[in-house]
Amino acid sequence: MASPFLANLLLFGRTLRRAGFPVSHSQTLDLARALELVDIGDREQVFHAARGFLVSRREELALFALLFDRFWRKHSIGDSAPGRKAPPAPRHDPEAIQRFRDVSYLSARAGAGDTEIELRDRSQTYSDDEVFQHKDFSRMSAEELAELRRLILEMRWRASLRRTRRWSEDRGGSRVYLRRMLRDAAKHGGAPLHLARRSPKTKRRPVVLLADVSGSMEKYARIILQFFYGALHGLGAGDVECFVFGTRLTRITSSLRIRNVDRALEDAAGEILDWSGGTRIGESLGIFNRHWARRVLRRGAVVVIVSDGWERGDVADLGREIRHLHHRCHRLIWLNPHVGRPGYEPLVEGMVAALPYIDDFLPIHNLQSLRALADALASLPSRKSIRRLPAAR
Repeated sequence: MASPFLANLLLFGRTLRRAGFPVSHSQTLDLARALELVDIGDREQVFHAARGFLVSRREELALFALLFDRFWRKHSIGDSAPGRKAPPAPRHDPEAIQRFRDVSYLSARAGAGDTEIELRDRSQTYSDDEVFQHKDFSRMSAEELAELRRLILEMRWRASLRRTRRWSEDRGGSRVYLRRMLRDAAKHGGAPLHLARRSPKTKRRPVVLLADVSGSMEKYARIILQFFYGALHGLGAGDVECFVFGTRLTRITSSLRIRNVDRALEDAAGEILDWSGGTRIGESLGIFNRHWARRVLRRGAVVVIVSDGWERGDVADLGREIRHLHHRCHRLIWLNPHVGRPGYEPLVEGMVAALPYIDDFLPIHNLQSLRALADALASLPSRKSIRRLPAAR
């Protein structure tokens, strides 16, 4: 593909983002690779390929068709007959680029018979995620929260690896693969001609996410659900389990597995009956330990709890259940949105009871804290931490 055409394709992606489309750079590059498999001289093929890669919602189809027609109108892509060269790749038009920086130009150029489509000017909105690095989630405007949602969905999540009990052939392995050597020797009259080695297989650790959706966490609850959705689809739906709790424990994994993010979050919110209610952390963790721990805390799972530690129930129950949970998992991480505030100290009774059994006490109040969590999940130690825990009463 000619470089001027690729440059205009990237410019088209930026134009869609200014118009409100959640188009990532990876989607644009995937489209560029896909266009190598179609005839770029055929306008219909290019249009349908771009629509398949860049449009994710049905209500965006009409707006996408209008933007596509306006952007590529000067570079008409006609049907190329067999044996005929495709039209030359379009080159940059400085005037066209300047016009497309002002989204209102599209409305001015629309004809009288065109369908009226609402197109908000997003030229002054935030486009660089550096703006959100240190800003607290609770202080963001609606526009900033919409941009934050896009950045969360584009984050890449990786879970640390664990060694399994199974072995596989590896030339640089530490042990001799005797079974493979005997099988090869049988093919050559019993003489071993090759020294095979093996090493243990590695797999990603499962991750269990539990979030507090009580009244004290209301400002962060919806962002946490978006974080759960991004982590579940980033790490793999089969390796992540999601729960929320207030006065009761609710499993929302099935709802968040839906590919459409809006529908997934809507279904998950519909299942939560105790949204913005009271907080019974100890009772909820007790239900998890009795009914779900044996199912989901397998193969060295990592447990992540998101809560501010306000406990309305018995604090002794919280200490007992969090101790039991710590023994069952590989790593226990507690995320508190108040940790990032200057002068914060974990003085509430719930946090005081839980802190002795927490391996990592981290903040979750801005985009930087989410990225720090992603780095922490990817670099966890292979062995379980050994800590001297308080004696159980």
